[in-house]
Amino acid sequence: MSGQWTDAVAADGHKLQIYLARPEGKAKGAVVVLQEIFGVNAHIRLVCDRLAADGYVAAAPALFDRLSQGYEAGYAPDDVKKGMELLQGFDFDKAVDDITAAIEALRPHGMVSIIGFCLGGSLAYKMATRPSGIASAACYYGGLIADYADKAPLCPVVLHYGANDPTIPPENVETVRHAQPDLPIYVYPAGHGFNCDARQAYEPKSADLAWERTMEMIDRASKA
Repeated sequence: MSGQWTDAVAADGHKLQIYLARPEGKAKGAVVVLQEIFGVNAHIRLVCDRLAADGYVAAAPALFDRLSQGYEAGYAPDDVKKGMELLQGFDFDKAVDDITAAIEALRPHGMVSIIGFCLGGSLAYKMATRPSGIASAACYYGGLIADYADKAPLCPVVLHYGANDPTIPPENVETVRHAQPDLPIYVYPAGHGFNCDARQAYEPKSADLAWERTMEMIDRASKA
């Protein structure tokens, strides 16, 4: 099962691409998938396809379209460098507008949740603290969540971190845990990007467990 590209329009008139995957039968709900610094690449599209196979309409907005239309990359050092360069010009407020456009596009399909990875994980938490009407948010290795941790989410949230993540030190996670002691925060014996089987950091047991916890939350939220 694979999706297709379509367009959405943000509140300021910006037109962005969205990768959209649909289930074969009636949808259980919808999920917005938020990218890493590598764009809506093969990994992010596969996450959408996996959600569609599980019965959800899934959409990944191209959050770098304002900087580089159609950008996507792999995980080589040069790709990381380019992604970090693009991140320097990234407007988080505009990203909120673009994510909101994706959420609104999915509303006809039921309750809308969010899954985000790295940059997207931080943005997923940011959206959960806003009156965006999302049902739940799963945040994978979001290093910037600590910057927003003083704001409590308005919906169910689950946070996934890697214990061996060189980009997110333990004190970062503890900042979040201290600010939001009631949130489910899981730390796995893995590194950064452990959910992605295209990366050296891929850790299948951690990825499977995190996915199970994520989908339990999304399934509950979709039935609420």
